[in-house]
Amino acid sequence: MEEIIKINQNDQGEAQVSARELYQALEVKKSYRFSQWFETNAKQLIENEDFTSVDATTVVNNGAIKTIQDYSLTVDAAKQIALMSGTEKGKQVRMYFIQVEKAWNSPDQIMARALTIAQMKLDHKDNLIAEMKPKALFADAVSASQTSILVGELAKLLKQNGIDTGANRLFTWLRENGYLIRRKGTDYNMPTQKSMEMGLFEIKEHNHINSNGVNVTTKTPKVTGKGQQYFINKFLQAA
Repeated sequence: MEEIIKINQNDQGEAQVSARELYQALEVKKSYRFSQWFETNAKQLIENEDFTSVDATTVVNNGAIKTIQDYSLTVDAAKQIALMSGTEKGKQVRMYFIQVEKAWNSPDQIMARALTIAQMKLDHKDNLIAEMKPKALFADAVSASQTSILVGELAKLLKQNGIDTGANRLFTWLRENGYLIRRKGTDYNMPTQKSMEMGLFEIKEHNHINSNGVNVTTKTPKVTGKGQQYFINKFLQAA
């Protein structure tokens, strides 16, 4: 059977026809613009049941690609429009659609479409699993963590799961994004007020006697379990 109009298939496996291609096949008068033609014929149709609005593209005179309005029609709607044209060409197009429907609804074609749709769903599922796998690894790694860790340890965790960073780069990022204090001084690299209020960090203090016999207190920022999840999600969204 000679193809007059291309038959497309939507996600549900239903046959669809481009309204613009139907307009061309019916050889509508050039003075009757597509928009006028479709507006007239659509009065007999139900939107989102007989047709849906879609974007199409065309190449203009300068070679650029332009987006244009099109509509995706059911075969029944396309047959109805062809019949309403009242022309010999309309009869030919209508008969073509009747033949297409017979072939489309044959057991072999139904089985072939079912297999195609099943394969598409499997491919989509595989892609989704591949996309979600790193996120699942991160979530598993953090969900069980009730212990605060050093910034360097967080960098290692990120690195192991595909985020290209190291301790120094992570410290720099945390300072530049307002999570650690960037001002040089005794509070350098300590959590900002915002970070502490969000519960992302805690400060661990350690006392020891130095070589001069002086009692020295050191402060170390550590990333809480909540902070680990927060920063992991932050990096995942940007990846």
